[in-house]
Amino acid sequence: MPQKRRVPKRIAQTVLNSLKGGVVPRIGLPYITVGRKAEIEALLHDVDVIQEGGASFRFIVGRYGSGKSFLLQTIRNYVMDKNFVVVDGDLSPERRLQGSKGQGLATYRELIQNLSTKTRPEGGALTLILDRWINSVQMQVSQETGLNNDDPKFEQAVDQKIYGVISSLNELVHGFDFAKLLNMYYHVYMSGDDETKAKVVKWFRGEYSHKTEAKKELGVDIIISDSDWYEYLKLFATFFRQAGYAGLMIMIDELVNIYKIPNAISRQYNYEKILTMYNDTLQGKAKYLGIIMCGTPQAIEDRRRGVYSYEALRSRLATGKFAQAGARDMYAPVIKLEPLTAEEMLVLTEKLADMHAGLYGYERTITDDDLVQFIKIEYARVGADTNITPREIIRDFIELLDIVWQNPQTDIQTLLNSDQFSYAKSEAVSDNQEKDYTEFQI
Repeated sequence: MPQKRRVPKRIAQTVLNSLKGGVVPRIGLPYITVGRKAEIEALLHDVDVIQEGGASFRFIVGRYGSGKSFLLQTIRNYVMDKNFVVVDGDLSPERRLQGSKGQGLATYRELIQNLSTKTRPEGGALTLILDRWINSVQMQVSQETGLNNDDPKFEQAVDQKIYGVISSLNELVHGFDFAKLLNMYYHVYMSGDDETKAKVVKWFRGEYSHKTEAKKELGVDIIISDSDWYEYLKLFATFFRQAGYAGLMIMIDELVNIYKIPNAISRQYNYEKILTMYNDTLQGKAKYLGIIMCGTPQAIEDRRRGVYSYEALRSRLATGKFAQAGARDMYAPVIKLEPLTAEEMLVLTEKLADMHAGLYGYERTITDDDLVQFIKIEYARVGADTNITPREIIRDFIELLDIVWQNPQTDIQTLLNSDQFSYAKSEAVSDNQEKDYTEFQI
């Protein structure tokens, strides 16, 4: 029998607490990943393309609790290990792709706040990247020239190297302004001017609301705005590559918040922004950049207010005539998540049972037969074949483990066979019910 991987208690605690609360943990995913092999392979193919100077855009579509966010976090962790910079964020009523009250810029700020690398996976990595970039340039110059830091020629050589990186950005939209601020950051870093350095970082984070404020503090009369924030992410992608990273991955979840916008014109402006991003990646206008967006089937496919209500997007994204269940095109721009099979969920519950026992320091008492019975009961719900989600099953299972652990006198079989663990037809959620609920929320 193969030896099970020991999960550190800190990670086990985070994973189990997050899953029981219905959210996806940002750490520990390799310990519990099951299924989604075809989806992950398709997205990893995109990663290889991005590393070689290409770009990609994908939609991940699935019902609430079907595993969209889980898949997103799995890919996030993988690409960070491949030396990518990742920005990720959820849309909300205050954060959109475009808005008249700064909602687009709010999304940019959220993404930059969550900017992560392998060495800083929790976010806030912008300053770290900029400082490491300058240090790496200094090291390269030292190795190439043999000069040391005290030599006046050394600073001149570093200046030339920095200029070479920055000048390559000038040909891109807003590249001159972006390069100007990078150059400013380099000089205040070298002079030890931490106050100005913080102001430059503030500019990169999109935290200047007015040009007059930026002019007063930095002497520049440009700021990142609601209309052009995406152009700066394209610049960051090229710069990160120059700074020694593989590229930039943008991950945006909760597209349903665009679907929920009551004003039709506002929705169309947001879909127009998606179209711009989509066209950029497919037409070669963006390099070293990957974009993944997640939404429910209604948020994407609804012809009245979803992504498909914008005809230019629908005609590009709609499934072709040959795709069908069991024969999906995983290289299409839209990846639809199929429900995990009962067998895959059985493997997952076994992993969680082992993790729970390791966290609380007891010998696992729930048997393989118990796990099989639990899965059979869950999948016996009316409509479970199409409507049950991993989130529901996982939450039930961790609750079961917690109850058995906290109440040693409790028999697992008694719990599984109790009335509380039987499901009536009314508890099965249909796609139509979900759609009605979503529209009620608007």
